[in-house]
Amino acid sequence: MDLYQKLGLSRGASEAEIKKAYRSLAKQLHPDRNTDNPKAAERFADVTRAYDLLSDKDKRARYDRGEIDEEGNPKMPFGGGFGGGGAGPRPGGPGGFEGYQTNFGGDTADLSDLFEGLFGGAAAGGRGGRGGFGGFRQRAQPPQKGANVAYRLKVSFTDAATMAPQRITLGDGKTIDLKLPKGVEDGTKIRLAGKGEPGPAGNGDALVTISIGTHPFYTREGNDIRLRLPVTLKEAVLGAKVKVPTPEGPVMMTVPKGSASGRVLRLKNRGFTGKSGTRGDQLVTVEIDIPAGDAELEAFAESWDGGGNPRSSLGV
Repeated sequence: MDLYQKLGLSRGASEAEIKKAYRSLAKQLHPDRNTDNPKAAERFADVTRAYDLLSDKDKRARYDRGEIDEEGNPKMPFGGGFGGGGAGPRPGGPGGFEGYQTNFGGDTADLSDLFEGLFGGAAAGGRGGRGGFGGFRQRAQPPQKGANVAYRLKVSFTDAATMAPQRITLGDGKTIDLKLPKGVEDGTKIRLAGKGEPGPAGNGDALVTISIGTHPFYTREGNDIRLRLPVTLKEAVLGAKVKVPTPEGPVMMTVPKGSASGRVLRLKNRGFTGKSGTRGDQLVTVEIDIPAGDAELEAFAESWDGGGNPRSSLGV
């Protein structure tokens, strides 16, 4: 078969068609993908030689004119011998001709860019450097760091609000105190450099994903915390100082005289800390608790003629 037939082409094929045909065959026949098939390696060498020559415009033109053979060697006009003088090729070094390159591997096209696209960024082959059957030098891979290790850390609602340090045990058995970042929220990822698996170029990292737990009576709203606070009718009517829970512990808060259910009171700087470092507030919604079956309260309500019509704003 001539060189075109080895690539499955006909004479007159374009440069793009030659390159496309070679890429397809190289993927199928590359020795690294056919370790148990020596014939594939031989075929790979054949198509590589063909591509080497046909991808060189000058050599391809000389081949098409019949001046050189499939190995790139010049064809002797009289079938052998070196002739005696004249303008023909002159004897050069052993087995060669002055002005011609007979060692096919010594003057081949550089295919490393082509193979980078075929085999993932490294020049393929590695069978003794360029030359021989047309293999290519394997690029040395840089040393790699060890693998990263993923962790999931569940943090309580109050710990997240107060940015309390979290003690965690890593895969190597070491225990560290992890500082929560400003702006922490559910799904926040923290990278611990060098706390992953060991490797030739150093340890990988630990990647910690934060999962913030729910709370029985707090809810989060941005960086603020909301709390619904039950108060007695007396506390709402007359006003009172009452104890209120916060993430840091209970504090005393004043319920103003005449507070209605739904009134929102604010405790400054008792919420979550934002990325800017500013802390949100705790918003306390007053809920008047009316006990059922309280005879004294019922007697008072029956004798009380106050209150007016709280529904007048609704037009009823």
